Parts: sequence; C-alpha cells; structure tokens
Amino acid sequence: MASIDMVEIGNIEDRWGVKAGDYSVTLSSVTDMMDFQDLMVKFSKNRAVAVEGEVEPLTERIQQRNKRLEELGEALAELTKIQTSFDSDAEGSDACSNDVAFSEMTAQVLRDVGYANDGGWMSIGGGKYIINKQTCEAVLSRVKSEIDGLNNEAQADMTRLQSLVDRRDESYSTATNLMTSISDTRSNVIRNM
Repeated sequence: MASIDMVEIGNIEDRWGVKAGDYSVTLSSVTDMMDFQDLMVKFSKNRAVAVEGEVEPLTERIQQRNKRLEELGEALAELTKIQTSFDSDAEGSDACSNDVAFSEMTAQVLRDVGYANDGGWMSIGGGKYIINKQTCEAVLSRVKSEIDGLNNEAQADMTRLQSLVDRRDESYSTATNLMTSISDTRSNVIRNM
C-alpha cells in the first residue's frame, strides 16, 4: 500500500487553497450510498463554500483599508495646503502657521502617526491649530509613507481576492457541469431502458 507523502498534501493545499478536512461528507447512515458523481458534486460545492469563507474577511479588510486611505488622503490634502502657507525661507520650529484650521480627523491622523499635541502643533480652540513647518513636513512624510504601504497591501489583497473569486467561480462551474453531466447520463440511461 502506498503512503501519502505530506509534501504532496501541502502542494495540493497550495494549489487549490483548501485542506483535506474541508471535504468531509456525512451520510445519514452506514447503508446510505453516494455514487462517485454525487460525491464530486458535493466536494465541488464544499470547495466553493470554503473559498467563500476566505473572501468575506479579505473583503472586510479591504474596506477598512480603503476607509483609512480616505482619511489619510484628506489629511494629506490639508497638510499640503498648510505647507504651502509657509514662507519658502521659513525654517524649523521658528516659523508657525498661525490660526490654521484643519479637521479633527487630520488632528487624529497627526496623533496616529506619532505626533502628540505638544510635538510641534497644538490646538488653540475652535477647531484651529498652530503647527510649525518642521512638524508639518515630517507628518507629510509619514502620511505619504503610510499611504504607500497601504497601497502596496491593497494591490496584494486585490490579487488574492481575484484569485479567490476565480477559484470560487471554478468550483461552482465544476459543480454545475457535474450536475448537468449526471442529469444527462441518467436521462440517457432511462431513455435506453
């Protein structure tokens, strides 16, 4: 009797994206029988369901990332506008843009990327802030880096999502083709009787 090599199982999992445990078929009793075609249909449906289970969390992660990218994009636009308000010869913390209004969301982005209120910007009340040029440029750099990182992740996730959708569609197509084949075969058998 030949043994199954674990490397082969790993390759199957890598190739098809499902584990052997995803293909469990339960019969209601020991005397129940399932022919090979019905078993293959059941396996194809199970594979499609398993792949669908991977699609949902990936889709949720993509939506969360898109929301974060939207926030960062708005903050980037506001900070770029603030940066242009500085004189070209303004240096470091000596030059402040006074009474600059930017949204609370941008203030939250400043906190998220590591700048507390005392880190080169501060609230003066009423949704207005003072920020120095050095902090503005440093935050812009960090925001751009985070956007680039999220965009790279998004590309990888979109490729993975497309692969999963293709596998899911292939599984449903295989199940449909098998069911059509089974129906045609049974019709031919009945017709020939």
